[in-house]
Amino acid sequence: MNTFPGAPKVAKGGIVLVDARSGKMLALISLQYNPLTLKRTYEVQRYGDGKGPTRLKGPAIETLNIEADIDATDQLEFPEQHENAVTHGIQPQLAALEALINPSSEQLNKNNRLASSGTLELAPMEAPMALFVWSKNRIVPVRITSFSITEESFDTQLNPIQATVTLGMQVLSVTDLGFNHKGGSLFMNYLQNKEQLASKATGASLADFGINSLPV
Repeated sequence: MNTFPGAPKVAKGGIVLVDARSGKMLALISLQYNPLTLKRTYEVQRYGDGKGPTRLKGPAIETLNIEADIDATDQLEFPEQHENAVTHGIQPQLAALEALINPSSEQLNKNNRLASSGTLELAPMEAPMALFVWSKNRIVPVRITSFSITEESFDTQLNPIQATVTLGMQVLSVTDLGFNHKGGSLFMNYLQNKEQLASKATGASLADFGINSLPV
């Protein structure tokens, strides 16, 4: 995508994979073009057993949904500078995203060797912690809940050169991870950022609602 000279640099959204124990960064997946929309939905966590309709038992479950375009058209105009795009189209970018939802071949082979050696109970395969980054104020641990790819155009070797990726994510809170987990700390920072932003919202008065007082 062409940009005008002197245009302001636009921050990219994307996903960072980190080791959940050490915090070491393992991989960066930057979205080629920022999605035009970010849909956020919430499931409020209230007590439903008579303890009080206004009592919250934990953070709301937040779900994020984005639709992102990936396109190699511009790169194919300059093949000498973009050998990967010429050879593979956008398959490398798609493969990086697909790695979010699949264990590695190394993990699968390791578990297969353990099973073949007579190990009765195999530990679940642990994936890196995925952090969804959407500005400096929104960095949250997420779990991929839905993922689809629509390949829309192909080169002469049937490599996809245009695709739309739809990604659904659930924000992982301290309810899921605990307060001592690195992801739990990131969620608390995310929540505190929201509280700080809420404090900057313009206040209202009862007069704005056409009343002078509340009947309480």
